[in-house]
Amino acid sequence: MPLRLTRRLAPHPLLTVILVAVWCLLNNSATLGTVVFGTILGVLIPIVTAAYWPDRPPVARPFRLVIYCLIVIYDIIKSNAQVAWQILFKPDSSLQPAWIVIPLDLKKPEAITLLAGSITLTPGTLSADLSADGTALLVHALHAPDPDGVRDDIKSRYERRLKEIFP
Repeated sequence: MPLRLTRRLAPHPLLTVILVAVWCLLNNSATLGTVVFGTILGVLIPIVTAAYWPDRPPVARPFRLVIYCLIVIYDIIKSNAQVAWQILFKPDSSLQPAWIVIPLDLKKPEAITLLAGSITLTPGTLSADLSADGTALLVHALHAPDPDGVRDDIKSRYERRLKEIFP
């Protein structure tokens, strides 16, 4: 099958797979009918919405994107436990909330959006604002006794990896 025809039938192959999986999860079954209908949706939705995705960002290293997602999932689980511990067992007066400005080395809007979303998904932190020129991100941390350490952690743990994924 020529590449051009394959691109027309499956403009976003990963999205197709994700849609099939989400459809099966929403139906709480993996019967033949559910998988077939999910596949139909997984093929039709990307075709119908392809016109709205003209400039897909190139992902230089997709395997690193998978590793990045696993790191974010791990951080979400770990932060859930930390925030629960802080809320349940620490007095409110011991919390040290802080607003932290994170200077960005990222230039691509998709990478900046992924960084902001990762920060917001992690309990205890929230991306609040992006500077007008896109060079800094304002983050609120629930407990940050060392705001510079939080900034450095975000830059080394998330931003560095995103620079490798979206060069």
